[in-house]
Amino acid sequence: MTIFKPVFTAIALALVSASVVPSAHAGDTLLMQRARQAESMNLPKKGMSMADVERRFGSPTSKLDARGGGSRKQPVINRWMYPGYIVYFERSHVIHTVLNTPAGNNTHP
Repeated sequence: MTIFKPVFTAIALALVSASVVPSAHAGDTLLMQRARQAESMNLPKKGMSMADVERRFGSPTSKLDARGGGSRKQPVINRWMYPGYIVYFERSHVIHTVLNTPAGNNTHP
């Protein structure tokens, strides 16, 4: 009986792994599509100042409460929401722009 236990475990592991792989590829594909979409859009770029973003893209629909700022290693992070994307600033410069998810589940970024 002990011979079959490792074989059974290996087969079960292989089946579980095989069932996970297709969903991982689908997720990767969606992520790649969103990355291409973001690249083709006119979005705030890394390094832009808050003033530049507001001048070029207009006022955000909302400015979320700042986070961090407790120390030099944890700078203040500001987040501005625009229709379709969120702009993240470290202190007063863009560090990242993120498209809203199709499901709209980033309501508390």
